[in-house]
Amino acid sequence: SPEHWFGTTDVGNDLLAQTLHGLGRSLMISVIAAVGITVVSAVVGAAAAVYGGWVEKILIGLIHFLLAVPALLFIALLVNGSGGDWKLLTAMLILFGWMFTARVIWSMAMSVRENDHVRAARYMGVGRMTIVIRHIIPNIGSLIIIQFALAIPATVAQETGLSFIGLGVKLPDVSLGTLLSIGSGSLTSAPWQFWFPAAALTLLTVSLAFIGDGLRDALDPTSNAGGRA
Repeated sequence: SPEHWFGTTDVGNDLLAQTLHGLGRSLMISVIAAVGITVVSAVVGAAAAVYGGWVEKILIGLIHFLLAVPALLFIALLVNGSGGDWKLLTAMLILFGWMFTARVIWSMAMSVRENDHVRAARYMGVGRMTIVIRHIIPNIGSLIIIQFALAIPATVAQETGLSFIGLGVKLPDVSLGTLLSIGSGSLTSAPWQFWFPAAALTLLTVSLAFIGDGLRDALDPTSNAGGRA
């Protein structure tokens, strides 16, 4: 009806208002987590390439070990007793989500560290962390931006899955995963409680995927657009 465009829930709450709030909560969690993941992975990956030696071996070994750990299980265990605190969930997504991106950045930084300006800075006595911040990260900035854009839909999927099974955001706060979990219980009697949040989630992930693809075409010189989009 004009008063409730998405209908109402079983207790009379406006589903449109809850969907908009859930969309904002899911997007907030994913953006903050993606920023944290990007920052941590950029520093760790670039530092591993610049320092080399035993530092590189330890960092890459840690990355490979954490990649083998069932991250979703550990996140679920750590946030289970938090009462649905989205800030703790965001921190856990960052803690267990930076490894793959760090490995990609490390492989790219391996080639950048051989550039003449990086060698010149090293011979001039510039500190290695200064080289990481001033020379390595800016030269792979396009890759980092792409990884950031792709990390957002990935964290949306993780947050939605955890909230759907009751291990993420919990009532009275809501996210898209929470609404999907509630709506799945009345899928036959009140299908709008499930399908409207599901449509919002689909539009969110598809639009974020298009943004990531557009940034790749615009910034990545190896893409089909050759960095000209």
